[in-house]
Amino acid sequence: MTLDFPALWSKATPYHDFVRDAHTNRALWENMQTIAQIPEWAIAAVRTTGRKFNLLVLAEDWCGDGSSTVPYLAKLATITRNIEVRVLRRDEHPEVMDRYLTDGARSIPIVIALSRELEELGHWGPRPAALQEWVTRERAKNGMKPPYPQIRRWYARDKGVSTLREVVGLLQETPSAIGNQPSAVAV
Repeated sequence: MTLDFPALWSKATPYHDFVRDAHTNRALWENMQTIAQIPEWAIAAVRTTGRKFNLLVLAEDWCGDGSSTVPYLAKLATITRNIEVRVLRRDEHPEVMDRYLTDGARSIPIVIALSRELEELGHWGPRPAALQEWVTRERAKNGMKPPYPQIRRWYARDKGVSTLREVVGLLQETPSAIGNQPSAVAV
């Protein structure tokens, strides 16, 4: 099944409206947007493409991983003006979610990078690679996901760097051309 990205984009909610209308964790989403610091390398990497991008995000306002990652992308979009971020609620769009499963699960957020013409460039999610690998290892060892406070501490130490590096990489013609960014935070 091919996704109709222009139709999905037109149905998606602009990021700031999504946060304004959040029923769960609204304050967390707003606070993350306020404290998010965007490194100069990320701003420069997006601006030097000379292109406009659209980020279509599958999320729900209750999602801790979403509130820990998507505000950084929204802030990058505000600063660079090369990116627009819109959100599709995962539970209202199962046909989209089912195209981006993580190990068979409907894990979110999923960020679908689109060109200005709304053609898919790639996707990211539901977590930065280093964190996802750790969660997967912990689940294999213990039969369950690590407690969320441990995951939140990882996000707090990382400060959005891993998410920005990985998503900006999707927007680059050559993902390795991002430059010298800080390495991922150890778990």
